[in-house]
Amino acid sequence: MVANDSPGMRQRTNGKANGTTDVLAVTDVGRKIDQKLDQHSEYEFGGPWGVLAIMTGFPLLMYYLWACLWFYDGQLVHPTSVNDIKPFLLRIWAHIREDASPNLYAWKVYSGNIFFQLFLAAVIPGFQQEGLPVPSLGYKTLMYNCNALPSLYATMITAAGLHYTGVFRLTEIIDNYGHLMSVAMIWGFAVSFGMYFIAVATGTQLRMSGNFLYDVFMGASLNPRIGSIDLKMWAEVRIPWVIVFFLAVSGGCKQYEELGYVTPNMAFMILATWLYLNACGKGEECIPQTWDMYHEKWGFMVIFWNFAGVPFSYVYSVVYMASHDPSKYQFSTPTYVVLYSTLLTAYFIWDTAMAQKSHFKMQLQGITEFRKAFPQLPWNTVKNPTFVQTAHGNRLLTSGWWAYSRKPNYVADWTMSFTWGAVIGFATPIPYFYSVFFITVLIHRCGRDFERCSVKYGEDWERYCSIVKYKFIPGIY
Repeated sequence: MVANDSPGMRQRTNGKANGTTDVLAVTDVGRKIDQKLDQHSEYEFGGPWGVLAIMTGFPLLMYYLWACLWFYDGQLVHPTSVNDIKPFLLRIWAHIREDASPNLYAWKVYSGNIFFQLFLAAVIPGFQQEGLPVPSLGYKTLMYNCNALPSLYATMITAAGLHYTGVFRLTEIIDNYGHLMSVAMIWGFAVSFGMYFIAVATGTQLRMSGNFLYDVFMGASLNPRIGSIDLKMWAEVRIPWVIVFFLAVSGGCKQYEELGYVTPNMAFMILATWLYLNACGKGEECIPQTWDMYHEKWGFMVIFWNFAGVPFSYVYSVVYMASHDPSKYQFSTPTYVVLYSTLLTAYFIWDTAMAQKSHFKMQLQGITEFRKAFPQLPWNTVKNPTFVQTAHGNRLLTSGWWAYSRKPNYVADWTMSFTWGAVIGFATPIPYFYSVFFITVLIHRCGRDFERCSVKYGEDWERYCSIVKYKFIPGIY
């Protein structure tokens, strides 16, 4: 756990960094507001009962959707009558017991990846990135060893070697989807509760409500670390997107073995998941500037989602394609052109919007030299940016993509999520779960974010909203 005098921290002097005075300086007014925001004030997500429903309901939903895809041709099955409710539940339970048990194989594969990613994070040199000043740490900044990109490629090379030597066939991943999903859920619950107890035992808890279950869900610690490894950032990049990518690769390998080729649809998912995985690695230095790192605590809401929710509910299209004939989701050439073009356009906007915002925040810390990892896209840094200066001390960007929308990255991110379902057309509605769930999360998150900004910046936030009028889609909403 991080302590205030950790060697991975740096104390910045307000108004000076790297020889310049044009950097972030939190005012006395801003410090008072930050102190207020770092106290628990009200329940979110429906309070204790709401988070209980989420913690029990979502794993059950994951099992249900998996069973529908795996055993019922992707149809949303249900009891045919009142008398069929118990037999229906017993049928679903039988599927889980037989094909989603947390068996030894799944434990070895899933846990092996966890420990391998921790090992790579610990030993591979990386780009040293300074985070934003953290109010709860006396506005000290944390240093992050950004080595995700070489770690990810080391993982790919290792996986390729294991596959071609026959030690571990990549096709086994998709074949053991249910078993791996159960182990992932157990990891998610265990780490969530474990981190709560560790934070309380070490006195590093923050923003606590006093309700045990709610605090486990929201998290107790903000910046948990093992040595130089920031666990929150490590888990956000190294766990979910590695699994998502290899599930898509596994589906492609399975198609190649059974059909002798990989369909354009499966190739689309391999490309889409690689783009996301690679972006998280090559832009890892931008993550310390985000809300997730700066404010969101590491609790069940984030942990379970990274360990189980993302990897096993975002690529239902891969699961469907790996077990169904291509004739059920085959498109015309123009449709493929539209699908691929939409993905690449949305990716460009998402990648550059995220880079623009992060580089702007880095500039406020006096950081003017940015990491250059493949691929570097044009317009990833705004020259001579315009902004709203707040009484808090922060500046709100009003240039680049951020001149047209308060959340342009969300719009592009959701568009990509929609294509992940559209890749199978109307064969089954289940792969669209990602985009439906994601838009719900984004709207809720925006509400939380905008409410916090309103409290934090007051009239300056109103002024910002008068300049950047649209929350998501310019001219519409």
